[in-house]
Amino acid sequence: MTAVSRHYVLAAGGTGGHLIPAFALAQELMKRGHHVALVTDERGAAIPGKPDGLTAHVLPAGRIGKNPLSWIKGTRAILEGRGMALRLFESFEPSAVVGFGGYPALPALLAATSARIPSVIHEQNAVLGRVNRLLARRVDAIATAYPDVQRLDAKYLTKTHLVGNPVRPEVLGLRDRPYPAFSEDGLLRVLVTGGSQGARVLSEVVPDGLAMLQPALRARLQVTQQCRPEDIDAVRARYAGHDIPAELGTYFEDMAPRLADAHLFIGRAGASTIAELTAVGRPAILIPLPIATDDHQAANAREMAASGGARAIRQERFTAKELAKQIQAMAQAPGSLANAAHAAWNCGRPRAAEDLADLVESFGGAPLMDVIRMSGEASASTREALALDTMPRRVGGRS
Repeated sequence: MTAVSRHYVLAAGGTGGHLIPAFALAQELMKRGHHVALVTDERGAAIPGKPDGLTAHVLPAGRIGKNPLSWIKGTRAILEGRGMALRLFESFEPSAVVGFGGYPALPALLAATSARIPSVIHEQNAVLGRVNRLLARRVDAIATAYPDVQRLDAKYLTKTHLVGNPVRPEVLGLRDRPYPAFSEDGLLRVLVTGGSQGARVLSEVVPDGLAMLQPALRARLQVTQQCRPEDIDAVRARYAGHDIPAELGTYFEDMAPRLADAHLFIGRAGASTIAELTAVGRPAILIPLPIATDDHQAANAREMAASGGARAIRQERFTAKELAKQIQAMAQAPGSLANAAHAAWNCGRPRAAEDLADLVESFGGAPLMDVIRMSGEASASTREALALDTMPRRVGGRS
């Protein structure tokens, strides 16, 4: 716990991708004795996982879209939210305001800059998001999850800090557990998810791709797959027709233990997904969402794929035959998947919540954290250091 208790406001869009790291930071700051408030929209206030003691304030969140007709309505909502945020700040008196992207974060960050309250933005993806691009000039610090972030103007690199993407404590707690034993005659446990809403392409391709594996490997499969409600019966029929045991569900609340048991993950390349896979160290086949803004999921997958911890397949190339080919290559020998798991683990940044909290605490009296700045020569040396595998190995896992 820190010697001085302060107040902080976290502002995040109403999706899990924005709120999961916000929740993780809130837990870390509260553990240090600070008081934390959350600003989001109605959708965000209803998302499960909010830490006990974290009060959520719902603000209007106008969007400025491509249609000029939306500008007046969107601007009016943003200004209304900014006014509400200023009133919150008058009573709560935050030492800093931290934004996690998404339009619901915009009014609070605009209010912070107008009230001269220090502000920080955190970018979860490998491409700077639209709202964070709007705010980059105004804020005091930019925290990133990746060493290379596209659409981040070079003139802001002196205030940019690489911290990683905070993950849920129950997932981070799995980091020191060894990769599950995988032998030539043991089960191959495959976990398939498509984000909070599932992904139809996974329901259509994965069962048939697994059925195309060599018989010796296919006979050892044990599959857990998240599906959309409207797809689940068809997917169940596909697995039954292929005689592959599969547990299906539309949502799994106990995702951490399922991830702990998995030998291979197949799914999207969202920021939180990548952060959890690298925190735990699980090899993956990633299919980036093709309609993601600025193609940011493809950018998210690059570091993990370059390390050998994942295979990335564009959705237009994601066929049953291609999936079977990639799985066969990754599982061709018992040690292949374990090596990929270790490579994924080396991409993890397990101190993300702590490092982000250190950065946030630097506004309000604590000493400035010794963070990795992503500018000039420091950025190049950082990338070189990240490429080095300095972790000792142990049988059955990593130490």
